[in-house]
Amino acid sequence: MPVRSAWLINRTETESGQSRSDTRLAPIGTMAPTGALSTASGIVPGAKDGLYIMDALYVYGDTAGMTANVSPGRAVIQGKAAAGAYPVVLTDYTQVTFDDGDANNPRIDLVLLRVYDAQSDPIIGRTEAVLEILKGAPEPDPKTPAVPEGAIGLARVTVPAGVSVGTGGLDWGTAVYDLRHPTVSVGGIIPESWNRDVKGGYPGQYRDNASQLQRWDSARWVSYPKQIGGIAPQGALASGEYEGQFRDEGGRLQRWDGTVWRPVVPTTGWASNADGGYCKSTAWVEVVTDTTSPGIATTFTTPVSGAVLISVGFHGGNAVDGTTCRMSVNIRQGSTLVLAADEGRAAVVSGRSNYSVSTMFRVTGLKPHTVYNAVGAYQSSAASNNAWYDNRYIRVDPVL
Repeated sequence: MPVRSAWLINRTETESGQSRSDTRLAPIGTMAPTGALSTASGIVPGAKDGLYIMDALYVYGDTAGMTANVSPGRAVIQGKAAAGAYPVVLTDYTQVTFDDGDANNPRIDLVLLRVYDAQSDPIIGRTEAVLEILKGAPEPDPKTPAVPEGAIGLARVTVPAGVSVGTGGLDWGTAVYDLRHPTVSVGGIIPESWNRDVKGGYPGQYRDNASQLQRWDSARWVSYPKQIGGIAPQGALASGEYEGQFRDEGGRLQRWDGTVWRPVVPTTGWASNADGGYCKSTAWVEVVTDTTSPGIATTFTTPVSGAVLISVGFHGGNAVDGTTCRMSVNIRQGSTLVLAADEGRAAVVSGRSNYSVSTMFRVTGLKPHTVYNAVGAYQSSAASNNAWYDNRYIRVDPVL
């Protein structure tokens, strides 16, 4: 079998030991660590013309039957901690054959690339690198065998009950599940792998997950956009990971304040209505009568200063001499009234003549990056007076 391993047998001890070509082909060097003396087992990535993550040691079937092919490639296999890691290479396409299926139950077999070393495990009594099939136990709900020490799993193959060459063999399109995962030299970025359950070797190690760079933080892989200074993409974070973190939410930038996400970019508020109506209430009310739009309101997002300029205006008049009609706003955050309508912050028309009036006032002390509502409020100076309002508007501008 064309499986070779560097540093397994010394050439001076036996003719089957390490050769110059073994040394050239096997991946020798400091690979990604998993401990002070241990190395991350895996396949050395790479493919012709860079089309795929890795061509190496791919298990596939191309003819009917029970025999699969394994493509050439290089790998690193960690043995016992004291034994170190073995650089291994398969130099030619090689076939492996599965036993027929059990008469009654399916089973799961593993295709392994394995190193036997009698020096570190004298009980085994073998010294060689091999491709082999680890046969699982037939069961109604079969379990995947554990990968033994000194081996890496290349593929998981489901062998149905009763399958054989005579019944048409394995269905290679559904029977094989790829178990390969890549490994790289220390400091290298691990490429994308469909086997994403592999843990990092040290905090600060990076990997590519096909769309983002991820960093191992000692417990999990954290996508780079979630790290300090990065903007988390749409849908990536329900809650922030630190105060001051930013995320994209439907094209709008939001900042995590430690409790909730708040909009970052302030927005101008605007509301208007051109249909006339009247008010008889001497208390501030938010609706007028005899109109298609009794009330008007707008939302706005405060800037970092917590200050805004609010403009209100209308075209109006009064039915009774000596009376006034006033328009101001109530400001709320959710259901909480933050600033009540007031005569000192109102546009006012006195007497029976019709005028267009407006006023502007500054509001400070609002929470930065927070959504508020500005609701139109109306008041007549006398209950006997119909205070008329037409062309009402509210405008809110951020003070940066």
